[in-house]
Amino acid sequence: MRLCDLKLSITGTELEPRVERIYAELAERGLPFRPHVWLSTEWFSPDGVPGFAIPFYLAHPRLVELEQGQMHEVEGGTARSCLQLMRHETAHALDNAYVLHDRPDWRDMFGRFDSHYVSHYQPKPYSKRFVRHLELWYAQSHPAEDFAETFAVWLDPSSRWRSRYKGWAALEKLRYLDELMRAIEGERPAQRARDRIEPIGELKQTLGDHYRQKRARYRLALRKTYDRDLKRLFSESTGSPRERDAAAFLRKERAEIRKLVSRWTGEYQYAVDRVLAEIIERTEELELVVTSGAAHVKRDAMLLVATQTFKYLNRGHHHFPR
Repeated sequence: MRLCDLKLSITGTELEPRVERIYAELAERGLPFRPHVWLSTEWFSPDGVPGFAIPFYLAHPRLVELEQGQMHEVEGGTARSCLQLMRHETAHALDNAYVLHDRPDWRDMFGRFDSHYVSHYQPKPYSKRFVRHLELWYAQSHPAEDFAETFAVWLDPSSRWRSRYKGWAALEKLRYLDELMRAIEGERPAQRARDRIEPIGELKQTLGDHYRQKRARYRLALRKTYDRDLKRLFSESTGSPRERDAAAFLRKERAEIRKLVSRWTGEYQYAVDRVLAEIIERTEELELVVTSGAAHVKRDAMLLVATQTFKYLNRGHHHFPR
């Protein structure tokens, strides 16, 4: 089925009251700005457009299930994560509307808006120069994302940012943003166009092609360098009836390993699953077997997958989630 034939709309879905909640939060802060929203393939706010797109799968429960099945997780699939992403994208839309990034004080605080967007970045998990809002330490990826993450924390009524970031260098950014929003309070945006980039109703791509391309973006270029570790974790077959096929064991435990390693590393479950797939494939090629206790083997397998995933994080292969 083509995306345009899904006939989706925000109206009447769980997304509608969430958008209204964002509007209410802006109103409570004295900001007249209301970003326009539309459905597309991903979360994004195009440069110069005072609005943002929401991924189409959030507009229907069956499409949420499809996203989960294809990608192993749903970005914005809970009310909390959806609102977090909406606040983040609202920041980009507001920046576009008021052209805030052209201000010298904005540049002094966050950096150059026209800095090159790299496809991967290496975060510093313990840095206190940035707020922590979305996963993957996203504020560290680019000045525009630093601003958006700072704004999202500032806008969230439950963030308690003054106490939460006490003693952090990030508090200076939050205070600056608080002053900046007061400065534009009641001011009408300079950009008020209602452009919708790649709206779902105009996309001829099929669901199958969409997910093939999306999975490819998150696929890691892995090399089969696991042999020594795998032979330590498993054993070569001796023909004993007590042996169990190691690849089959990993497939059985795959979902739990993927989920836990994703939580440990902060990496997407799909990326972790690519590491797992390579390990399972190589385990099968080596014809390895399990001879020790399942709990012990599962624990060590998790450590192996986490180590391989961390290698990509630590080498600067940290991908942009959106």
